[in-house]
Amino acid sequence: MLARALLSPRTSFRSLAGSARSLSSDSIFGDACPLTLTPSQLRGLEPGSVSILDASWHMPNSPRKARDEWLQMRIPGSRFLDLDEVASQHPLGLKHMMPSSEVFAQACENLGISPQSHVVIYDTHGVFSSPRALYMFRAFGHNRSSILDGGLPAWIAHGYPTNKGDPEPVQKTSYSPTKLDDRVVKSYEQIVANSALDPSRDSLADIVLDARSNDRYLGTAPEPRAGLSSGHIPHSFSLPFTTLLNPVALDTPLATALPVPPSETAPALGAHPPQLGGQPGRKLELEQPTGAFPWPLPKEYTTLKTSTQLLGVLEQALGKERLGEVLGGRRGVVASCGSGMTAGVIWLALQMVGVKGAPAIYDESWTGYAMRPESKIEKTQ
Repeated sequence: MLARALLSPRTSFRSLAGSARSLSSDSIFGDACPLTLTPSQLRGLEPGSVSILDASWHMPNSPRKARDEWLQMRIPGSRFLDLDEVASQHPLGLKHMMPSSEVFAQACENLGISPQSHVVIYDTHGVFSSPRALYMFRAFGHNRSSILDGGLPAWIAHGYPTNKGDPEPVQKTSYSPTKLDDRVVKSYEQIVANSALDPSRDSLADIVLDARSNDRYLGTAPEPRAGLSSGHIPHSFSLPFTTLLNPVALDTPLATALPVPPSETAPALGAHPPQLGGQPGRKLELEQPTGAFPWPLPKEYTTLKTSTQLLGVLEQALGKERLGEVLGGRRGVVASCGSGMTAGVIWLALQMVGVKGAPAIYDESWTGYAMRPESKIEKTQ
């Protein structure tokens, strides 16, 4: 059985190291931090060398509250990053738009992040909203940043402890505003101008990849937002973000992370519980839950596909020749989705396969595009 452990609200990430040897992020990665980390890689880092953020986000019509869930169950030492708060105001009322340099820097200070911090970001879905947060950090030049592949579920599946309750006060840092790389953020006007170009005939046309479901792209399924038309931007390509991920099935998902009452015996804080992996499709034998769980148990969580698998998915969406142009930086590429969140998964996949240049995100994505009555919307016939 997988070991269960819940840490005190005051337990720090440092106490997890126990007698096992841990190394600083600097000594392992230097300035070139990887885009993704596994749970065992994260746990092997010296606690003081990383800043861990929970960037979970749920759809507006979901009853789940990401911040409340973080208070009830989290990786020890993590802070909560609210992507709807660390954002710019938008005239159409769109959420989680790219923040200004000043807003980003202030958020880093409030979260205890310095310019030298290795920031590791996770979410409770596995891989869903964490890539958007990673994109934000890297857009402001904070390249010492990674996501935890598989997120909180993968951490728990490895048997690593969680904690809950009020966190320790943040020791604020100094973080000077840095310039946003505006190459990686596309505006409505830029997307409209690009949509007039046919990439099959015009070498100047950027490739726009749509992360929504194919049915929404075709216009045969409704949008989650009431009154918003489905369909797609002219000359864009369908690439559902789910095709870039591997599902990891659990018989009783996350059950071993149930809070353990203080009176119950829990493993020593430095103990290393059995490693059950978490390979795609593998069923894990977990203990049955014995109390209230912070949120509905999912049937599975997601991890990012391998670079080889990602290349195969991208080639299927674009074709070999067009993909070669994108990989070589001879053609720009822009990710879009419903509201700018899961476009981050496409952005991450492009980074993982080594696309040259600066893969971008259409920040407003489909919601901002389709809300404007003058926008041209294409649908399947």
